[in-house]
Amino acid sequence: MARISERNEGYKVRISARGTSRLQSGHVWVYRSDVTRSDGVARGSVVTVLDQRGKPLGTALYSSSSQIALRMISRSPVADFPALLRQRVGEALAYRELTVRDSNAYRLIFSEADFLPGLIVDRYNDILSIQVLTQAMASDTIRENLLSVLKEKLYPASIVERVDSKIRQLEQLPPRDSGLLVGEKTSTVFTMDGVQFHFDAREGQKTGAFLDQRENYAAAAEYAHGEALDVFCYQGGFALHLAPRCSTITGVDSSRPALEVAEQNTALNRQLLSGKEIEWIEGNAFDLLKDYAASGREYDTVVLDPPAFAKTKRDLDAALRGYKELNLRALKMVRQGGILVTCSCSYHVSQADFLEMLAAAARDAHRVIRVAELRGQAKDHPILLNVPETAYLKCVIAYVSN
Repeated sequence: MARISERNEGYKVRISARGTSRLQSGHVWVYRSDVTRSDGVARGSVVTVLDQRGKPLGTALYSSSSQIALRMISRSPVADFPALLRQRVGEALAYRELTVRDSNAYRLIFSEADFLPGLIVDRYNDILSIQVLTQAMASDTIRENLLSVLKEKLYPASIVERVDSKIRQLEQLPPRDSGLLVGEKTSTVFTMDGVQFHFDAREGQKTGAFLDQRENYAAAAEYAHGEALDVFCYQGGFALHLAPRCSTITGVDSSRPALEVAEQNTALNRQLLSGKEIEWIEGNAFDLLKDYAASGREYDTVVLDPPAFAKTKRDLDAALRGYKELNLRALKMVRQGGILVTCSCSYHVSQADFLEMLAAAARDAHRVIRVAELRGQAKDHPILLNVPETAYLKCVIAYVSN
């Protein structure tokens, strides 16, 4: 395997006028189709990016295999990337100290949005979970520096790596198993807004939980009342936040393992729930909503938090049809004056697309929607205005009437 260089050793990559224009507009990606010259550049290198005339534009991380060939890390020269990594990690932690409240679980490093492209680090109480998504971030030196600074600043009981095998294949990185990098502890309990959750570093989706919804959980609870239905409930994030304010609550998900964790989370929060039971149902959300709507079931609060329906731009039309079907059925089940909380984590579905879909669903359901809040991802998932890919989560909280 070719050596990955953590220092800028004179490697230069020239890009087209289109690529230059993209960087000058504030974006940080250059696609492979806009790379005009990269002779002899080692995979995963730190490189100087040149425009079509040879003028330096800044410093980037180079991937020899990804369609995103260059990810900018600085508009200036970078002589020592490991040193810059340590600096950026410190800045990311300082940002979380300013923005995170009432939780010991949150995203510490959010890739491009924290100027460390290809790196995700989440905190779950005393366990850190990392994901490495690019050739440069996968180098031994960068890994050692990352673990060193995380241990130095946070004193975690353990650090675990969650591996996305598809990403490693795309980056032409050797296969690697998820597992412990530091320590021996693999499970813990974390708290969001006073609600407790189990975390197992070896299980779950992504890095373990959906931390980007943390602030939306609390916001939805402010409006929730009566009988509540949480669809695509996963491990109970919305349901457990809503339960203290609702008379009954039902959570639905197709994953039995996720529901088993949700049941464990219910046990953790017995005092908060004041004896209330949450009904967890394993089932297909589309089928269940169709059956419930047909049978005339009604709820005062309905939450829809589905997985991403649009993985690529090609999926957009099908995704919007899926969202409309879900929301149409849910709207038919919300009682007069009730609340609908509806979400999309598909970047390719814009907020405008999502609201247009929701308006069409309301029209077809003969319901009126008054939007109480338009929300996005939690502040520990910051958004770069010139990098629209960093803004992906939509959450609408709305009153429903006839």
